[in-house]
Amino acid sequence: MSEFRYEDLLPIGEDTTEYRLLTTQGVETVAGPDGRSFLKVAPEALELLAETAMHDIAHYLRPAHLRQLRTIMEDPEASDNDKFVAMDLLKNVNISAGGVLPMCQDTGTAIIMGKRGQQVLTEGTDELPLSKGVYDAYTKLNLRYSMNAPLTMWEEKNTGNNLPAQIELYADTASGHENTYKFLFMAKGGGS
Repeated sequence: MSEFRYEDLLPIGEDTTEYRLLTTQGVETVAGPDGRSFLKVAPEALELLAETAMHDIAHYLRPAHLRQLRTIMEDPEASDNDKFVAMDLLKNVNISAGGVLPMCQDTGTAIIMGKRGQQVLTEGTDELPLSKGVYDAYTKLNLRYSMNAPLTMWEEKNTGNNLPAQIELYADTASGHENTYKFLFMAKGGGS
């Protein structure tokens, strides 16, 4: 029999992502009992975060990914095919960075995983503003609706807004994470 070993769901390694500040509105530190501070997050901040994340997933590559493509182009051992694919991706992301056409026609199912610290305060159900942000991204941007909802055992219909999003929110009880709310946003394509 093997020994028990706890493994975190969707473990994330060291985060070297270069982030940008979207806004300070709707996010504040408030005093709580016993001298503790709490992070208060308004629903509008969660909505903006989800909408922006889905936009960025569809239109941009991270700087580290762009550097990897550049490395392929400069690698003397890269094949002509390697360089062709890297160049094609660079051309595609150049077009998609304009914000009109996404990098891929299959803009995916929205998946959001969040880990909320014990001293993070929000109003109501966090899934609601996160889902609204996904809705806003898919209905305002030029993103394809790819979610189908069952009507009967054999029939289905496109939802017309790419909902429902898969939203998984967890309590983060790790020491030092009390005032953090971390998210992982994904757009999982279906291979269409």
